[in-house]
Amino acid sequence: MAEAYDLILTPTSASANYWRDLWRYRELFCFLAWRDILVRYKQTSIGVAWSVLRPFLTMVVFTLIFGRVAQLPSNGVPYPVMVYAGMLPWQLFANSLSESSNSLLDNANLLTKVYFPRVIVPASAVIVSVVDFLISSLILCGIMAWYRFVPDLKILLLPVFFLLACLAASGAGFWLSALNVKYRDFRHVVPFLVQFGLYVSPVGFSSAIVSEEWRFFYFLNPMVGVIDGFRWALLGDAFPVNWSGFFLSCALVLFIFAGGILYFRRMERSFADVI
Repeated sequence: MAEAYDLILTPTSASANYWRDLWRYRELFCFLAWRDILVRYKQTSIGVAWSVLRPFLTMVVFTLIFGRVAQLPSNGVPYPVMVYAGMLPWQLFANSLSESSNSLLDNANLLTKVYFPRVIVPASAVIVSVVDFLISSLILCGIMAWYRFVPDLKILLLPVFFLLACLAASGAGFWLSALNVKYRDFRHVVPFLVQFGLYVSPVGFSSAIVSEEWRFFYFLNPMVGVIDGFRWALLGDAFPVNWSGFFLSCALVLFIFAGGILYFRRMERSFADVI
């Protein structure tokens, strides 16, 4: 029998019990995540295969342009393996950003009717992208098997870089979802950011081609450290990590995540009125 309780909201109780409420509403979080997963592929002809086709076709295009036409180096690793290893964390970040930035507006009816910690909505959108990431990872396993590429023990550190990618995606999602409620311009800004970020992040090329004088500005993109870490964990010493740049990227990821939480908390009281 389900536990019954009375919920009495006062001007200060919602803030005081905010993190406890997150656990109390965990079933709503799971429900929203599962609903978004089902809706994502509803009425599509090939269903979850879209999670595989998009990164795979992007990998093919990048391999042709950067590997064959531009002949950029791949440090002795097959170019498709190098591109796909960078494509996975980027797709996780980009999909999460796109889904979470619109999540509050897409759930406007829910926000105006009942109380719950609003941060559940953009956070559940990130889970959908994590599912896509896991499905897409199967293709990387197939590509590495095709080229007979066996990762070493560094792959055990892959969850660390996966966690960084999730923190970067969640933090940016909290910022943009809150901004999107107040300023609808961000609905047009997010696709531009995703497209621009794809070309300034080391997805189709190795960070080794970036000259030393541009390294500091290059690592101000927090996804550079995440993608370089993914490649190092999966492909080994062929892609050594620039640790000073990596820690700069990590600091930016933590700043974006913490700042996103604080800004979202500050703005969420006005969501129902503005929407």
